[in-house]
Amino acid sequence: MADKTAKKQRGRPFKPGQSGNPRGKPKGALNQTTMAAQELLDGEAQALTRKAVELAQAGNVVALRLCLERLLPPRKERHIIFRLPKLGAIEDIPPALAAILEAVARGQITPAEGQSLTAMLEAYRKGVELTEIEARLETLEKKVGKTF
Repeated sequence: MADKTAKKQRGRPFKPGQSGNPRGKPKGALNQTTMAAQELLDGEAQALTRKAVELAQAGNVVALRLCLERLLPPRKERHIIFRLPKLGAIEDIPPALAAILEAVARGQITPAEGQSLTAMLEAYRKGVELTEIEARLETLEKKVGKTF
């Protein structure tokens, strides 16, 4: 009982990976405030939507933004049509990077899309590099006759 003093309890009273409620909050459980708000709004969605549209038409900027955000959701990634030079070895990466840079400069793809493609090329480079290193190590191990 002496270990349960206020001084000992401060900071991290539970062991790592263990909480005071091991079962935790069930998945999908709603906050009490959320449930209360849902009860208040039940059956009012149509009237509230109509009012928001009327306010937007009357020039209320906040209502207008709210309505437009519902009509036109944020843009998600799009499929891009872009010819990337054939990749086979690490030497193929600089021409591919140049092609991406050209496409961004021409406006064929966005800078963010160019960054995504560049990150993919970097991952490809690391994979090719790792494969080459493993092959060289295997050759070296065969010459030496033992594994490291």
